[in-house]
Amino acid sequence: MRAFDVLGDPARRRILELLADGELAAGTVSEVIRAEFGISPSAVSQHLRVLRESGVVTVRPDGRRRLYAVEAAPLQEVDIWLEQFRQFWSRHLDALATELVRGKREHRQQRDNGANTAGTPDRHQEPKSVSEEDK
Repeated sequence: MRAFDVLGDPARRRILELLADGELAAGTVSEVIRAEFGISPSAVSQHLRVLRESGVVTVRPDGRRRLYAVEAAPLQEVDIWLEQFRQFWSRHLDALATELVRGKREHRQQRDNGANTAGTPDRHQEPKSVSEEDK
């Protein structure tokens, strides 16, 4: 089964998202998927079986538990296919990074020059105390 066929189901994609942070027990995966998708435990088991048989996840026994983990190699097919589309978002992300750096630089310059456009004290200055007359 091709990776795209496996990823076509939202429950299987969500299982992969859960496993992206590391191994999880089948019971933990099942609880989350059942709560989010309202499907039966046997349906979750079926999704795990499809993922396992396609090679997208691995499973290992740990006592009575079965621990699932992502197997990256089959997902390379998806990565290779996406390569042709990266140009559409890479430029936008590069432009965003440039703007973030520019904004940080301007903020530092304003702070260093003592320019405080919001009218609030600079965080490096001691706050002024309020006198009884000002209250």
